[in-house]
Amino acid sequence: MPGARAQNGPEQDPSTGTALPEVSVVVPARDEAATIGACLDSVLGQQGVLMEVLVVDNGSTDGTADVLRARAAQDPRVRVLSNPVPSIPASLNTALAACRGRWLVRVDAHSTIPPGYLARAVSRLADGPWVGVGGRKTAVGRTPTGRAVAAVLNSPLAVGGSTYHYGTTEQVVDHVPFGAYPVELARELGGWDEDIANNEDFEFDQRLREHGELLFDPALEIAWNARESVGQLFTQYRRYGRGKPPVALRHPGSVRVRHLAPPALVAWLALAAVTASRRPGVALVCLAPYALTVAGAGAVIARQTPADTARPVVPAALVAMQVGWGLGFWEGALDVARERSRRWRARR
Repeated sequence: MPGARAQNGPEQDPSTGTALPEVSVVVPARDEAATIGACLDSVLGQQGVLMEVLVVDNGSTDGTADVLRARAAQDPRVRVLSNPVPSIPASLNTALAACRGRWLVRVDAHSTIPPGYLARAVSRLADGPWVGVGGRKTAVGRTPTGRAVAAVLNSPLAVGGSTYHYGTTEQVVDHVPFGAYPVELARELGGWDEDIANNEDFEFDQRLREHGELLFDPALEIAWNARESVGQLFTQYRRYGRGKPPVALRHPGSVRVRHLAPPALVAWLALAAVTASRRPGVALVCLAPYALTVAGAGAVIARQTPADTARPVVPAALVAMQVGWGLGFWEGALDVARERSRRWRARR
């Protein structure tokens, strides 16, 4: 069983006779000099587990590599790996190949984890039937605009059925962010698909679910630094959306209404834009329901934010997230069509 724990204590490294790490913490990093220190502090300060920390430098140019080398020199638990080609799935696979632990726990380079996070994740994997465990991804903003973006990302009014953004009840889910997994099973599955540049974690989880269930445990909460501008949020979600069509084709049963709503919205907005040139009144009628929905949801979310939040930014962040994801989805669909056309011509 994936959750079975060895009963005779930690395994020994046959070459040194020392105990092998129980947990391999994997941190892909690219240009994270501003946040990687806090991330590593939160990981290395964990108690109750024997760990190694595998940080994969993904071609950083901002001094991240220098920070990592210094941390590795200070703490032998830190191992710095290199994957110079910008690719998160390739970086994850680089780390997976080097793992010496029984459990793999992924942590994002611009996030921090609270005390006890690793011990709880490992205990849930070891004592339950789960093939993967994850918790809440709580967005945190460092500026007034960033706090507005974070408020949107943490609201069920904005993210729909994505439980890991706001859930408070333990439950079985179809995806967990920054999951914890049995290393042996992850290797058996071949790791992360490097042909999936975005949504690689969701795709990986769908293959995992063929072997068991994924557990969402809200007690596992990771503080994740949100984008600090509406433009950055738009770019991020456009990238997310672009990665969805190839994953949907591979795992059609994983598609939910929430995945189709943003591309439908973009199609509706495009239709309204075309109509506006000849019949502006009709276009306004088409746009009014969405505008009213955004205004209403934005007002509700804004009221729940701290006083030092740029509250007028909230509606813009809502639109950026939804339109960015929807536009990216259509671009991803076009990518899939082009690739299929290329393969069809190559077979002729």
